[in-house]
Amino acid sequence: MNEQNDNTTIRDIDIPFGRLVAIMLKLMLAAIPAIILFYIICGIVFAIFAMIFGFGAASLGGY
Repeated sequence: MNEQNDNTTIRDIDIPFGRLVAIMLKLMLAAIPAIILFYIICGIVFAIFAMIFGFGAASLGGY
């Protein structure tokens, strides 16, 4: 077996400011559907727990 030490060190990344802004805008736009999906999943999980354990019924007028 040939074991070599192929370590690579990145010392500098040169990204123009305009390209960096474009990358950040794409990240922000990609986060919007992810947040919406997260809230939908949390709402479904909360509804399932509410049906199983019955908490929240008092706030809906139930006894």
